[in-house]
Amino acid sequence: MVHVDPHKAGAVPAIELTGATKRFRTPSGALHTAVRELDLTVAPGEFVAVVGPTGCGKSTTLTLVSGLEEPTEGEVRVYGEPVSGINEHVGFVFQQDAVFPWRTVLSNVMAGPRFRGVPADRAREKARDWLSRVGLSAFEDRYPHQLSGGMRKRVALAQTFVNDPRILLMDEPFSALDVQTRALMSDQLLELWAGTGSSVVFVTHDLDEAIALADRVVVMTAGPATVKEVFTVDLPRPRTVEAVRLEPRFVELYREIWASLGEEVRITRERGAGRAA
Repeated sequence: MVHVDPHKAGAVPAIELTGATKRFRTPSGALHTAVRELDLTVAPGEFVAVVGPTGCGKSTTLTLVSGLEEPTEGEVRVYGEPVSGINEHVGFVFQQDAVFPWRTVLSNVMAGPRFRGVPADRAREKARDWLSRVGLSAFEDRYPHQLSGGMRKRVALAQTFVNDPRILLMDEPFSALDVQTRALMSDQLLELWAGTGSSVVFVTHDLDEAIALADRVVVMTAGPATVKEVFTVDLPRPRTVEAVRLEPRFVELYREIWASLGEEVRITRERGAGRAA
């Protein structure tokens, strides 16, 4: 397996957030700070998992990188350029399936290249190549409602990778799947990502998932989110999720990261209990 060295000397960061703060106006007119003074760098080809308490601002961080939102303060750069609007080199996999229910599987995967001006024959060729890679060649004429949850996620991965993204943002993409399917999808993601050179930022609530997938795990504080600690996952690649979880080093990493993450989860729970009281 070819894997890009994420810390190659002199490489321009794929993603760089510097002092990024995002505030929203609530329906009552008050200002809510979702992310505050966030500093985060992701190298080319690096897989970074982001964990933190529910509602702390993890997803907002992804929207800042994607260009769906602009920071209130601070800077967000992609390959050295300030983010200004949606970047065509950034792919986004959401928690909910972003498929067109009236289109076939093949048509769904072709849609991205076609929107980018790729001729129909070439778009169809690329789509079939990626459907083959995710094991769905026999289902290209099916509609989304005819597929299982795991199959729809594979369609979502094909939809994203067919556009050759330099950066892949993933917001809890496997959270709705059962445990076995989730492990299979994680393995497939690692297989598809290997050798692409793409940088991945993967938001999850599952610490096992974060460690099994990532080069580094970033722990966010209780909202408003900022980076609390960053942990290097020094487990060899290639990996399979079920096998790597049996490694003694995996258990050590879990304990180290949970010691940091658990504090923020407790803070969030105490805040919630205080509001309810």
